[in-house]
Amino acid sequence: MLLGVLCILVVPQVFSEAPPAPPQDIQVDNWLLRWSPDPDHGNVTYTAQYRSFDRSVWTNVPYCVHTSLNSCNVSSIKARSKYGCVMLRVQAERHGQTSPSVQACSTHGDLCTPDFILTASPGSLTVHLSRNTTFLREHADHAKYRVYYGKKGEALQDYKDGPASVTIDELQEGQRYCTRVQYLYFIQTEGLPTCTQCALFPESDSRRTVTIVSLVLVGVLLLVFPVIAYFLLFQRWRFKLWWQSSYTFREHLLVPLPEPLHPVLSSTEEHYDVITSMSPVELRE
Repeated sequence: MLLGVLCILVVPQVFSEAPPAPPQDIQVDNWLLRWSPDPDHGNVTYTAQYRSFDRSVWTNVPYCVHTSLNSCNVSSIKARSKYGCVMLRVQAERHGQTSPSVQACSTHGDLCTPDFILTASPGSLTVHLSRNTTFLREHADHAKYRVYYGKKGEALQDYKDGPASVTIDELQEGQRYCTRVQYLYFIQTEGLPTCTQCALFPESDSRRTVTIVSLVLVGVLLLVFPVIAYFLLFQRWRFKLWWQSSYTFREHLLVPLPEPLHPVLSSTEEHYDVITSMSPVELRE
């Protein structure tokens, strides 16, 4: 009877709970795996998994299953993978429910994690990568880099592949973009990706000039408009006085004009002869 009551009380509560939040900031430093737990929820455990080179199966990391800690030593799995290249991920668990797995990144480059330098110029981002790395030499034409990129705060879903340095064009100026780099073997990513690095894109000189001019104009308008509004609202009577005409008419301009003069025609009639006929006259030499 008591067991039945407990099942009625506990089972609905378990199924009504939402899955735990996934761990954050999962990083690997010298084969020590660390992550940040969710501070708002307790009773959460974590499980780390790895995937070996050229494999598609994820396996639990020994001694890092259902742990309440926020770190694990994963050096034991290095010898289990070819070239020591593994990928790691961590998921949270609570009352039989699991969070989405989050992939770990490496804080520094090694045999299976690239090293890169990030530079930004107006409209483009360059990820400087070396052609001469152990991973590229071992796999020749079958290996290259995959560079993920996107605006800060957004998922890095866009990517560009290349055997060396990669330049990404047509990016929005004045925005902060982030990148993550990982080795690509045939069509599958391998090894730990780099941790995300971000850079602010500077604006071009012409755009900066337009921005400065626009800000100056806005500032001037913000200063002048209140003054004009004040005079129009509270000093309108002064404007009326200023606008009133100060001219006076002179007296002689008020005298009426004389009546218009009419021309006087002469009454004397002129005498003239009436022409009755005309004949041509020969010209004498």
